[in-house]
Amino acid sequence: MSRRCDLTGKGPQTGHKVSHSNIKTKRRFLPNLCNVTLISDALGRSVRMRVSANALRSIDARGGLDAFLLKQRDTDLSDHALGIKREIVKKAAATA
Repeated sequence: MSRRCDLTGKGPQTGHKVSHSNIKTKRRFLPNLCNVTLISDALGRSVRMRVSANALRSIDARGGLDAFLLKQRDTDLSDHALGIKREIVKKAAATA
């Protein structure tokens, strides 16, 4: 399982650990990933994803999983999230 957020595409970054004597050694900054169950209003079911804590805040700010997925670019989404987004768009087209 990769260390990448399913919704935002946020992954590990590299940088330096700097000691008090200013010696720099390589290190990795890993994203704060959480295994969560999100509810899709359009699909009427829950979806399990591995999402960063920052993405959870963005989901709440945009008004839920459906609104977040519809606004997010396809290139940032994982294959699993992209499939859910397509299901939401198909369901919205069928009801409209």
